[in-house]
Amino acid sequence: MSSDQQNKKSKIKKVILLMVLAITLFFGIQKVNYNLKHETTDNAQIECQIVPIITRTSGYVKNLNVQDFDSVSNNQLLVELDDAELQSQLAEMIADSIQAAADVVNAKASLQNAITSLEINKGNIAVGEVKLQQTTTEYNRNKNLFNDQAITQKQLDDSKFNFESAQKLLDNNKNDLATAKSKIPVLESVLSKNEALLKVKSAKIDEIKLKLSYTKIIAPAKGKIGKKNITLGQFVQAGTPLFSIVNDSLYWITANFKENQISKFHVGKQVDLRIDAFPDEHITGTIESISDATGAKFALLPPDNSSGNFVKVTQRVPVKIKINNIEKYKHYLRAGLSVFVSTAID
Repeated sequence: MSSDQQNKKSKIKKVILLMVLAITLFFGIQKVNYNLKHETTDNAQIECQIVPIITRTSGYVKNLNVQDFDSVSNNQLLVELDDAELQSQLAEMIADSIQAAADVVNAKASLQNAITSLEINKGNIAVGEVKLQQTTTEYNRNKNLFNDQAITQKQLDDSKFNFESAQKLLDNNKNDLATAKSKIPVLESVLSKNEALLKVKSAKIDEIKLKLSYTKIIAPAKGKIGKKNITLGQFVQAGTPLFSIVNDSLYWITANFKENQISKFHVGKQVDLRIDAFPDEHITGTIESISDATGAKFALLPPDNSSGNFVKVTQRVPVKIKINNIEKYKHYLRAGLSVFVSTAID
């Protein structure tokens, strides 16, 4: 290769190198200038409400009406558990409840009969007292007449017998009244016991009915199903997570800015959003709220700076951002997608 060719090739390399340096310098200056006028973070993601669907009773999965990532509406029947055993228990408890109700009716009738008998006994005592007063007067009169020899011994004996009979009958009626009174508290106790038993059985029926309602699992909100963790015919225990519903009606951005950036923020400030999955979409947002605590304070094991050696770490503060014109971009949004957030410094 001649020296001229080498010089020409060397000049071309220098030109290319200078162009690369110029372009790098241009974009570098732009980057520095942008960073001086903006606060940015790539520690941000899309958030939404995720509703876990958890069983409240045990049973075998009888019907499964959704598949992975299906769209569901509010109050839609999602899963149905086998309720045959609960239905059998309910029928048995209803029969017991009917028997308990009959026992209450019988106890009320017995109590009412005792109260009626008590009133009859009181009436008999009143009649007996009148009868005793009458026979006493007659006996006393006959004694005087006998002393005056105006009546025979037999007439005196008859009046005495009537007097003693009336007295004995009155005593018997008083004993019957005491017995009837003693039965009232016992019968009231039996009635109270039967009524309480009926309430217990009614409460158990309501409990079974409540468990029966748990066998039909409905959607508490509209959205999309995540990955389901059950199959048809599987036995699930109470408290088993079946799947989650992603509520696709509301999305927002949680951006974790450094603590030395948030002094320039305020509620209502406009921000630019760039979703990593859709970088060409220009989306804007509005700062809705700023957390009163750093992200570290929400950690499972928050740091304790008072123990051991202290190493200062720049903290991050969560900032909630509302997505402007969300209906236009809703089909792009997915919970968990990474977002780059930037906002101009006022």
